[in-house]
Amino acid sequence: MSATAAVLAAKGVALRYPGAPDPVLQGFDLSLAPGEVVSVLGPSGVGKSSLLRVLGGLQPPSAGTVSVGGTTLHDVHPRLAIAFQNPGLLPWLSLEKNVAFGLDFKRQPRLSRDELRQRVDEAISEVGLSHARRLYPSALSGGMAQRAALARCLARKPEVLLLDEPFGALDEVTRAEMQQLLLKVVADFRTAAVLVTHDIDEALLVSDRVLLLGGSPAQRIGEWAIDLPHPRDDHVSELGALRVEILTTLRAAIRRH
Repeated sequence: MSATAAVLAAKGVALRYPGAPDPVLQGFDLSLAPGEVVSVLGPSGVGKSSLLRVLGGLQPPSAGTVSVGGTTLHDVHPRLAIAFQNPGLLPWLSLEKNVAFGLDFKRQPRLSRDELRQRVDEAISEVGLSHARRLYPSALSGGMAQRAALARCLARKPEVLLLDEPFGALDEVTRAEMQQLLLKVVADFRTAAVLVTHDIDEALLVSDRVLLLGGSPAQRIGEWAIDLPHPRDDHVSELGALRVEILTTLRAAIRRH
């Protein structure tokens, strides 16, 4: 896919922290299409979260460029939204006010009170929390808190969701529900997503492509396209073969490292 057609594009991205002898990342490229879900896998500490921070404008790259809609990214961008493993809800705000938080920040489009209310209502409804809009974070389960964090992202109407292991602390059943919710959001909003995860099965279930980071400095050492319809529960043999291939590549990368 051409960089001009991509909603998010990275070209030759490298990252070196001040004082560190070696870069964390080197030579990373990515073109993300509208509505595409790309998962990033790799060993612990390889630099997956660092990559996501660069893609989100939270950390400038040492080399290379990141662009959003063809425009080079120099800072956080209103067309990007980031969710982390910790939902980061403010305990003194209700769920609906947490979802609205940030919509009036400097870099966000100016919204009337009615427009803001509509965005918040739509986002809360999309994640199935209309019944809990006036609850405070202390009254929310882990799954509800992650839904609220996702709603906060959706209220910004982003073109790209950047997700840093957002379901990693959830139990298996809730995690499966959140994976299905992610697919629903992508389908309903045509939002693209980059999902950092350590879970190969999760990547296989939700992704259009899986990228594997490895080495030191980290760079792409594998890529797999997954051309299977959702839900994928009936494609055990195809996913099993991909899982073995990814795991074999990952183990080889860890041994070399």
